[in-house]
Amino acid sequence: MAHPHGKYADFETLREQAIALRREGLSRRQIRDRIHVDNNDLLNRLLEGEPPPEWTRRPRQDDLRARARELRSQGWTYDQIQMELGCSKSSISLWVRDLPKPERRDPREQAKLAARKRWEHELALRDKERRRTKEAAAREMGMMTDRDLFIAGVALYWAEGSKDKPYDRRENVLFVNSDPGVIRIYLAWLDLLGIERERLRYRVMIHMTADVEAAEQFWADRVGVDVSTFQRTTIKKHNPKTVRKNVGEDYRGCLVIRVAQGADLYRRIEGWWKGMVAMAPTRLR
Repeated sequence: MAHPHGKYADFETLREQAIALRREGLSRRQIRDRIHVDNNDLLNRLLEGEPPPEWTRRPRQDDLRARARELRSQGWTYDQIQMELGCSKSSISLWVRDLPKPERRDPREQAKLAARKRWEHELALRDKERRRTKEAAAREMGMMTDRDLFIAGVALYWAEGSKDKPYDRRENVLFVNSDPGVIRIYLAWLDLLGIERERLRYRVMIHMTADVEAAEQFWADRVGVDVSTFQRTTIKKHNPKTVRKNVGEDYRGCLVIRVAQGADLYRRIEGWWKGMVAMAPTRLR
């Protein structure tokens, strides 16, 4: 469909763009601004049959009413409820008119509460945008080929694995990480290289204040072996002067993975890495 002023491109091309943006989680307004379509009828046709993302759906009227009554019972004013829920004061008045009026608060306290609510709302919007960006980026990856996995594994090992030094010969394939996702990719890479799982040795490194047994079981489950096959866990002693942030139920320490008889594999990894560096395109002028 061509616009009389030539403003819009071919309809099918626009529709493909609009649907792709919708599936990335963009709202109608964001799509309109991105592809420069200011005709609502045309935008409706472009998005026909494509459901809106969950975050753009408005809550049901019953849900809004229940939430408004809950906030009013907590002493919120109409202005505060309107800012929180985004509905009109007339609707709020209708929903809560049978509830007692809240006691008048100190204006400074009300101002602080309003400022806090505005900031919480801003943080919630930022969090939604952050999640949408990450989800869209994840979809961009697509399927990983063997070549992709090979290169990723080499780079991952060279960043996180142990390295040989001229002054300290350690041609061992030893990898340590606390991220289950990283461990998953590393093991898939070893599988791609044809390294038998029987050659792998596992060990947990963890702080003494953590739940050691739970951490051992957690990592055993992740790598698919019985926890009894793990080597003795390395316990890090507590230093009272250190303010630790890796605490709580989600702290599982690090998993150490060593490949038995790995000297030849280490030399190949180092060679692969040097080859990648040598062949990498340079942007330096």
